[in-house]
Amino acid sequence: METESEILTGMVAVAQEYCGLIERMEEEGGDWLKRLSRLLPRLHAAVDALASCADETVQAPMLDLDTRFELYNHLRQRLGDRDSYWMEFDAIGQQHMSGSLADDLTDIYFDLKHGLELLKEAWPQQAAALWKSSYRLHWGQHLVDAERHLYSLKIRNQLQLS
Repeated sequence: METESEILTGMVAVAQEYCGLIERMEEEGGDWLKRLSRLLPRLHAAVDALASCADETVQAPMLDLDTRFELYNHLRQRLGDRDSYWMEFDAIGQQHMSGSLADDLTDIYFDLKHGLELLKEAWPQQAAALWKSSYRLHWGQHLVDAERHLYSLKIRNQLQLS
């Protein structure tokens, strides 16, 4: 059985890898989406493992909306026609609901990045608590949606970017 320290170390490694992959997307070349599709299930497993650690409430950071929007736009341009996906169909309102992989990846990035910044300030318990609570309240759904969409792209052989 893993200790809390080992669980947090695993989460930190995956969070650093994810943030690095997002920050270096241009340098990663055509295999970038493939690497991302293999990383997201590991991120999911790492954050689920944090559930065994003690709970603590941490205030979510104020977002710099300009910085977030800049990353979102950059991701959206990089993804091109792979960005948008259908999520569900609302039978009552007769409307399709759509999602954006760029939006999913951006939201996950900023929540993970904030936890990594807390670690730099030597607050590992707060980083773990932030990741757990923000996962449960916010980016967990983005993670599931991104995994589902990347799986759909994979089975259609569309993970390779030009």
